[in-house]
Amino acid sequence: MLRYETAFILPEGFVPTGYGVVLHFGAVDQVAEVWVNGESVARHEGGYLPFCANITHALRCGENRLEVKAIDTLSRDYPYGKQHRRPHGMWYTPVSGIWQPVWLEAVPERGAVASVRLTPDLTGVTVEVDAGGADYNLAVPLGDGKMLTAAGKSGPLRLNVPEPHWWTPDDPYLYTMTIATATDRVESYFALRTVDVREIGGHSRLCLNGQPIFLHGVLDQGYFEDGLFLPKGPEEYEQDITRMRELGFNTLRKHVKVEPEAFYYACDRLGMLVMQDMVNSGGYDYVRDTVIPTFLSKKRRDEGRGGSEKRKAFFERHCLDTVAHLRGHPCIVGWTIFNEGWGQYDSDRIYRLLKAADPSRFFISASGWFAQSFSDAQSEHVYFSSRVLEGDQPGKFLMLSECGGFSRRIEGHVSQERKNYGYGEQCRTEGELTGRIQALYDEMVLPSVPKGLCGCIYTQLSDVEGETNGLYTYDRQVRKASAGALLDIARRLQEELEAAVKNG
Repeated sequence: MLRYETAFILPEGFVPTGYGVVLHFGAVDQVAEVWVNGESVARHEGGYLPFCANITHALRCGENRLEVKAIDTLSRDYPYGKQHRRPHGMWYTPVSGIWQPVWLEAVPERGAVASVRLTPDLTGVTVEVDAGGADYNLAVPLGDGKMLTAAGKSGPLRLNVPEPHWWTPDDPYLYTMTIATATDRVESYFALRTVDVREIGGHSRLCLNGQPIFLHGVLDQGYFEDGLFLPKGPEEYEQDITRMRELGFNTLRKHVKVEPEAFYYACDRLGMLVMQDMVNSGGYDYVRDTVIPTFLSKKRRDEGRGGSEKRKAFFERHCLDTVAHLRGHPCIVGWTIFNEGWGQYDSDRIYRLLKAADPSRFFISASGWFAQSFSDAQSEHVYFSSRVLEGDQPGKFLMLSECGGFSRRIEGHVSQERKNYGYGEQCRTEGELTGRIQALYDEMVLPSVPKGLCGCIYTQLSDVEGETNGLYTYDRQVRKASAGALLDIARRLQEELEAAVKNG
């Protein structure tokens, strides 16, 4: 158990007449209890999503006392991701307590903008504002002094944008927007883009803005040497994105972790696509969930599995809350529900539940193996071999969701001297690692594009603790493979996609 205590005095004028005070937490792992001046104001379970509480009734004049108790038992009833009490291999040092920002906000008692839900397409955006029933006005600058305006009160409000400017990885155009009531004013942004699956040339192709796109990406665990779940500063998110863009990648698969919104905002601005995983809970067994599907059978029914009813109910609520929290970010193009069987159960039912919550993106129900009937993608994980893949499931695009993972240890840039985890024989030089990556794409990825492959996620962005299979070292100081060769792979993937669509 962790306890945090601090005192604060609200600045003069911070709370105008008719306003209250809301206390926000970005994330606290796993169970948080919050008191203000000895009065309980909030309790939250789950370590990856934000929560808040109106604390106006508990405040005093002058000094106030804030107390937070965080309990983290690494219970598998809650999402826990890659955290482990005994870090080894693909399991990492656990994180507990407050790990995202905490702040106070003065909000009007009436007419406050509580939430904004945005659903874009290629001609405009549908806006749903929760302002407690108050009238509100929208304003979107269009340039050259022009302004798109509209007024609403309840229900969806449609904004058609003249001469729409679409968002793409190469041109990540964002529209700013102001939402104002009589007492509140909120600034936000949106982008015009669509994600869907279309039958093109005899294969199901993933499309961005109606055009086929190849998700050329890397696995992103979101771990940092200087802060585990957090980098030393939010600018490091932008730097990670830039490092991958400079190597030709256009996609990050955010692996079983939800980041602070600074990460997604950086992806929105810099044009990096994101495949967002749900954070896994439930049990994992190495033989059952990894060895058997990797080398024997990838089929297993999942009805009636999943452990306790508490765990299942919390997982489903956490998935829905994750979608609600992040759905406004245009960078996110798809969601992964279960990864490699970890805690997997009733995936068909959960696919339908989440697809209804966000029909504007694709969902991969089971990444790697143990696929059931419902999913927007045929997801494959291929390690230890190279084989040409072919999309053979109508209506589902083919995705190589994990591959590679070749290890290269850089002395002086490892965090655990005696540990070295990766896939295949250790690469000793930049040339050796680059050659293995080139062979992977030459032998498996590139030949699969004409057969329907729509994306490939290479493992991984950086080393993590004793795992040394990153394109960068854990401290991000050394790039381990040739930038020129990786850029050439990106160019050839785009050429293969264009040829496959043209000739299909």
